[in-house]
Amino acid sequence: MQRIAITPRQRWQELVEKQGFLFHTLDDVPYWDESVCYKFSEKEILMLESTTQQLHTMCIEAAQYVIDNNLFSLFGIPENIIPLVRHAWDNSDTGFWSLYGRFDLAYDGINPPKMLEFNADTPTSLFEASIVQWFWLKDFKPSADQFNSIDERLRDAWKFINDKYRSSVYHFACLKEARGNISQLQLREDITNTAYILDTASSVKGLQYYFTDISNITWNGAAFVDEHQKPVETLFKLYPWEWMVNEVDTASLGKSTVHWIEPIWKMLWSNKALLPILWKLYPNHPNLLPAYFEPHSTSYVKKPKLSREGANIEIVQNGKVILSTDGDYGEAGFIYQDIASIPNMDGNYPVIGSWIIGGDAAGMGIRESNSMITDNVSRFVPHYFE
Repeated sequence: MQRIAITPRQRWQELVEKQGFLFHTLDDVPYWDESVCYKFSEKEILMLESTTQQLHTMCIEAAQYVIDNNLFSLFGIPENIIPLVRHAWDNSDTGFWSLYGRFDLAYDGINPPKMLEFNADTPTSLFEASIVQWFWLKDFKPSADQFNSIDERLRDAWKFINDKYRSSVYHFACLKEARGNISQLQLREDITNTAYILDTASSVKGLQYYFTDISNITWNGAAFVDEHQKPVETLFKLYPWEWMVNEVDTASLGKSTVHWIEPIWKMLWSNKALLPILWKLYPNHPNLLPAYFEPHSTSYVKKPKLSREGANIEIVQNGKVILSTDGDYGEAGFIYQDIASIPNMDGNYPVIGSWIIGGDAAGMGIRESNSMITDNVSRFVPHYFE
């Protein structure tokens, strides 16, 4: 793995905007950064692909372990939601069908990559990982390759979904207007990623779709409907389940026949309580970091079980906080993970986001930060391999 300084394309902003990427710059600082790129060997890419696939299999086993041993309290899942999680898991295709997820990995090009967390319910940076960096590669180095079959796998996944559900209309929803502590950046990200996933679904012959604000999906006493009172049969939602279960009556969720994408059992994967469970099941696994529900040493990373964009994280070394971030998370509790060896590349700390689509490793994107904590202003940097 090498970090290489390169010359950005002429008028790159116009190029990416034509592709639909409208949040490429934040406060006059590029979020999409093509002044550098990362070069990998084919061997490294195959290893990252294999690691992602293996981690996914391990997460399946971890979810089954939580369900079998009734460990839902560790995840803060309310008692009235547990039957819904169990039912969704038991009735999913072979127990693990979902559309997508993103593993965040620390990798230095020397040691095995380490799993930092699994963004399994509402992962973003999908559009730039799939479309934007692929077109960059075609312009920058068309003879090279990229770990990126995201678009093809999404389209195949929607063919599978449509063959299974045969819904008359597929609804797609996210927040389209800011509210609460949702930033304008997060809003633009969510809309862009949802619109992109809708686009991949629209390639399926005969598939009808409708894009709406998540707040327009309501319970009418018999079914979930949209603002036109049309019943929702299958819903892709870029909206966290932990928010939904606090905003929607549990009885309506239990009565509903909606096919949720992602399913409610993703509450077991999108929660960082998954990390200590994985470590318990696979102690000393080369791709895991030691993780616990209580500190086991004086050096660790304290992470909220539920959070987004690197909020409310503390890095503690020898009992002293050396780095921390603010935020509105932490009410669900914390986990304690060993400090990862995220490489310092000329003052930049890259984290690999490795995608799983329809159960298969599908590609990756790289986010760079000026510190060891990846947050909502960390830059997206393209990659290639030879």
